[in-house]
Amino acid sequence: MKLDGLTHIAFDADDTLWGHEHIFVDAKARCLELLEPFMTPGMDLEQELYRFERENLKIFGYGVKGFVLSMIETALEISHQQISGADIQRIIDLGKEMLLHPIDLLPYVREAVMTLEDHFSIMVITKGDLFDQENKLARSGLADRFPVVEIVSEKNEATYRDILQRHAIDPAKFLMIGNSLRSDVLPVLAAGGRALHLPHEYTWHHERVEETEHTGYLQPDSMEEAVKMIMEARS
Repeated sequence: MKLDGLTHIAFDADDTLWGHEHIFVDAKARCLELLEPFMTPGMDLEQELYRFERENLKIFGYGVKGFVLSMIETALEISHQQISGADIQRIIDLGKEMLLHPIDLLPYVREAVMTLEDHFSIMVITKGDLFDQENKLARSGLADRFPVVEIVSEKNEATYRDILQRHAIDPAKFLMIGNSLRSDVLPVLAAGGRALHLPHEYTWHHERVEETEHTGYLQPDSMEEAVKMIMEARS
């Protein structure tokens, strides 16, 4: 895949612009400590929780709020309704901590945005809770850098086609940068665009896909290398 002829570049937000999944990893670890007295040998809290998360996505969508409700449901089931009100409150408080967690930009993100905004139309395309995503972008210090921010309920081929059509963007001149093959890469390619995959240290179950032999995207080692590749293709 070549990177020449681009006019528009979009960034994913969580785990592309700033770290995010590690907050969920930490929350699950703390929840495990809380539920350990109720767990039977061989029980996998991650799997039990994901069972509720997967079903609740249809009702609550993505984000911390749905995650917290799934944790509460998991706690009630594992404990056979014996968990105390005080411990349920601890799970709710944990969710509030997650929503207020500091926004830490990933390496070279600010430099990448400032470099690319001078040569391309840049935007953010992210999924999740509207209020939470807007809040994180505001606290990131990058909000005024992006003329266009799209917060969607799902990232699939139809979503990208709709965004590209509404903004009159030629798919062949569009590039998406993100950490998820499932959400940021494969559906963009299906919509006729191009994509750079920047894997993150943590990947949620729901975002994992089987190994793909798809060769229509590039996978730089870092955001800095991604920008270098883009700018070299432009010259």
